[in-house]
Amino acid sequence: MDPSCRSISGRSSHVDSQPVTAVDSFYSDVSWLAITRWIMMTGRPGSGRMFIIPLSFLIPLLLMAGIPFTSAQEVLTRTSAPLVVHGRWEGTINPVTTSYISRLLEEASERGADALLIELETPGGLDMAMREIIKDFLASDLPVIVYVHPSGARAASAGVFITMAAHIAAMTPGTNIGAAHPVAIGGQMDSTMVEKIENDAAAYARGLAKQRNRNEEWAEEAVRRSVSATAEEAVAQNIVDLTAKSVEELLEAVHGWTVDLPDGEHTLNTAGAVIEPMPINRREKLLGMLADPNIAYIFMMLGIYGLIFELQNPGAIFPGVVGVICLLLAFMSFQTLPLNVAGLALIVLAIILFILEVKVPSYGILTIGGIISMLLGSLMLFDTVDPAMRVSLGIIISAVIVTALFFGFAVGMGIRAQRRRVTTGKEGLLGEIGEAHTTLDPRGTVAVHGEFWNAESSTGDAIEAGTCVEVLKVAGLRILVRPAQQGHFSPQDQSDQAAT
Repeated sequence: MDPSCRSISGRSSHVDSQPVTAVDSFYSDVSWLAITRWIMMTGRPGSGRMFIIPLSFLIPLLLMAGIPFTSAQEVLTRTSAPLVVHGRWEGTINPVTTSYISRLLEEASERGADALLIELETPGGLDMAMREIIKDFLASDLPVIVYVHPSGARAASAGVFITMAAHIAAMTPGTNIGAAHPVAIGGQMDSTMVEKIENDAAAYARGLAKQRNRNEEWAEEAVRRSVSATAEEAVAQNIVDLTAKSVEELLEAVHGWTVDLPDGEHTLNTAGAVIEPMPINRREKLLGMLADPNIAYIFMMLGIYGLIFELQNPGAIFPGVVGVICLLLAFMSFQTLPLNVAGLALIVLAIILFILEVKVPSYGILTIGGIISMLLGSLMLFDTVDPAMRVSLGIIISAVIVTALFFGFAVGMGIRAQRRRVTTGKEGLLGEIGEAHTTLDPRGTVAVHGEFWNAESSTGDAIEAGTCVEVLKVAGLRILVRPAQQGHFSPQDQSDQAAT
C-alpha cells in the first residue's frame, strides 16, 4: 500500500505534497460542478421565475474574482488533506484540564482528525486529574501527540506522566521535563504513607514508560529522586521521541511514524495537515480561573465579609447577596482543589472570634486570637509543598491585615461608644447645663435639652431668670439645679461656639 494512504475506521486519506492553506480549504469546499448547478437552478420554488445566467458571462467574472478552474481530481485531493486538532493547556493539572482534554479527544474523533496535538506547559497538579487524562490517552483510538512548548516551558510533576503517556512525546529546545516526586496534599503524612505513595507513583511511571517503549529507569528516578532533563537530554535518554521548533516542523517530522492504538498499529499521516485550533471555551476558562487557589481564597473572604455586613445591618440585602454568591463560587473552587478542612475550620473560628469581640469586648484578646487563627488557617487551607497549589503569602497577609483592621476599627468604635457619656433618659440630664426660665425662689422652671422642666434650687437660694444652671438630680418630674460653675456655657453659648 502507498505509505501516503491509510485507513482508520473505514475512512481513507491522501497527503497532498503542498501545504494546505485556509484559502485552499475554502476552495476545496467549492467545486465548479456546484457553481454550475446553482447557476442553472437559482430561483425560489413557486415564484414562477428562473434566473438563468449565461455561463459565457458568469465564468469570466468568477475567474476575475480569483476562483480557479479546479478539476474534480484536484478538489478530491485537497478535501482529503489530513486534519490535526490542536489544543493547548498552560497551568496546573486539575479537573478542568481533564474536562478540556476529554472534549478535545471527543471533538477530534467526531471531526475525523488524523491526530490530536496538545501543547503542554505545567508545573504539575492533582494526581486524580492526571490519571483520568492518562486513562483517556490509553483508551484513545486517535493518536495523541503531547508537545512541551514553547521554549522556556516545562512538564513537571504530573506533566511528566501525561507526556510519557502520549503516543508521541515531543519537546521544544529550551524546555525541561522531570521532578515527578509526589507531594503531600491536604495534610502531613507519616513516613509509611509517604513510602506507599512514592512506590505507587514509581510503579505507575515505570508502567507508562514500558507501554510506550521509553526509559523506565529514568521514569522511576523522576519520581523517587525528582531528576529532570532538558529537551536534548530527554531525546538522548529515550524519555521523549523528538525535539521540534514549531508545530509545523513536528507534524512533518512524525509523518509516517507507527504508533500502537487499542485496535492495532497505526501509521501517522500528518504531513501538510490542516491544523484546527481548539482552545478552551468560556466555561472552561471560568472553571480554570476558579480552580486558582488565590481566587478561591479571595472569594471565600469576600463571602464571609458580605455575610457579616448583612448580619450587622439586617435588611441591607446587597452585602448578603454578594456574600452568598462569593461563598458559592468559593465552594465550587474547593471541589477542584485539595482543601484542608482543618485550615477552613481555623478561618471560621477566626471570624467567630472577631464577631465575639464586637459583641463582648475583651480589650483585644479575642481579636489577637482571631488574627492568629486566620493566619494559621490561611496557611493550612491548601497545605502542599507545590507552590502552584498554595495561596500566595502576599494575599494571605493582606487579607489578615484588612480583616484585623476592620474588626479592630469596629471594636474601637464599640468601646468608644460604651465610654461615651449617656445623653438620653434621666441619666442624660445629669450634669447638663440649662437656663433659668423664671426666677427660682427656690422653685421655678428651667430650659434644658430644649425642654421646660420644673426645677428647684439645691441651696434654697434664689436663682435669677436667665442664669445658667447645672442639673444635679432628677426626682420624678422635678430637677434639682444649682448655678453653673465658671467655665460652663449656656445652651445658646454652646450653639454659638459649635457654629464657629
